[in-house]
Amino acid sequence: MTHRILFVCLGNICRSPSAEGVFRTLVPAATTDSAGTGDWHVGDPPYGPMQDAASARGYDLSDLRARRITARDFDRFDLIVAMDAANLRAIEAVRPAGAATPVRLFTDYAPDRGMDHVPDPYMTRDFDGTLDLIEDCARGLAARL
Repeated sequence: MTHRILFVCLGNICRSPSAEGVFRTLVPAATTDSAGTGDWHVGDPPYGPMQDAASARGYDLSDLRARRITARDFDRFDLIVAMDAANLRAIEAVRPAGAATPVRLFTDYAPDRGMDHVPDPYMTRDFDGTLDLIEDCARGLAARL
């Protein structure tokens, strides 16, 4: 079975493209994409310092470009993964009537970490700490497929 997973954060330049990059490395057979709930960075590559941190761990994000989540994504994906509760609410606001695609917090897949969100390294500047958590969540998600 091919899994189709969409990772979503606010601007789609740090957390969600990193989650996509990590997950597609762990589960190359999965169909992945990432998006943002906002439109500030549409068409932009992932944030430079985030790309650098990911690249240092062997994750290539250079082919990714920011986009905004759309109602069509509920048909295109089997699972939509939010980086925090605010993004989860924004995703649900886009949900079309009758769409059954589950939306989950990424941190649900790493409950041992005790985190309820993936911190935004654009604000915290902790790119490596964010990647540590993303790797744990991605491994947890991969184990549940």
